[in-house]
Amino acid sequence: MTDARTALAQAAERFAFSPTARLDAELLLAHALGIERNALLLDLSRAVPDSFWPLVERRAAQEPIAYITGTRGFWTLDLAVGPGALVPRVDSETLIDAALAHFKGRPPATVLDLGTGPGTLLLALLDEWRGAVGLGVDRSAQALDYALANAAACGLADRARFVRGDWAAALTGAFDCIVTNPPYIGTDEILSPEVRDYEPGSALFAGPEGLDDYRLLAPELRRLLAPGGAAVVEIGHEQGPAVTMLLEAQGFRVALHRDLGGRPRALLAH
Repeated sequence: MTDARTALAQAAERFAFSPTARLDAELLLAHALGIERNALLLDLSRAVPDSFWPLVERRAAQEPIAYITGTRGFWTLDLAVGPGALVPRVDSETLIDAALAHFKGRPPATVLDLGTGPGTLLLALLDEWRGAVGLGVDRSAQALDYALANAAACGLADRARFVRGDWAAALTGAFDCIVTNPPYIGTDEILSPEVRDYEPGSALFAGPEGLDDYRLLAPELRRLLAPGGAAVVEIGHEQGPAVTMLLEAQGFRVALHRDLGGRPRALLAH
């Protein structure tokens, strides 16, 4: 039977399309073994189960790792994720950083996450702000199923509510903090098969320039934001000026936040 060291090398060769080929292989093998990756790396002589190789085939077809394992780490949480829900990205943690910095010493009481997907931004913030309650909105029933499961698994079901809806339509009231990671990819942009062929297009594409949903959201953010509150909006790295103009037209002051790679990633409007 193949040992782990050999199997990892063979799998990584199949994943040449991925910039993290070896890591991908390690995550899949740890999943197949039912152990943490760190435990796998401490003993690479262990036998490899037959269940590993079908996982390798799925990844070789460029299916996202998160869909294969069913989980993705984000901020301090491990979130369940799968087809129909956008895979949480580490770049989106920029929004969490920006929100925590803005509200340092005066945590908000209410949080709204527009386009919540599997609950990514909302649950990360509620885990930080233990006195806050939040609402997540998404048009995808599949994504909301993951969000509900994640809220329960993270012990946040009593403070997180989820509704199916089209952005802020029919929402009333005011929220201290609003976060959103809307679709912002132009319809003609070229994506990797891993994203294009598996993740929901409704969570990715927003018209020719990728700005359609920002145009809808900007006035809604103004309508729903409580006095003294702030909204944090994810952007594509070339969209800062255009989205800033949309927010400033609603009377917001806007600050840019960059991700760990130094790219423009979030706008904080207040």
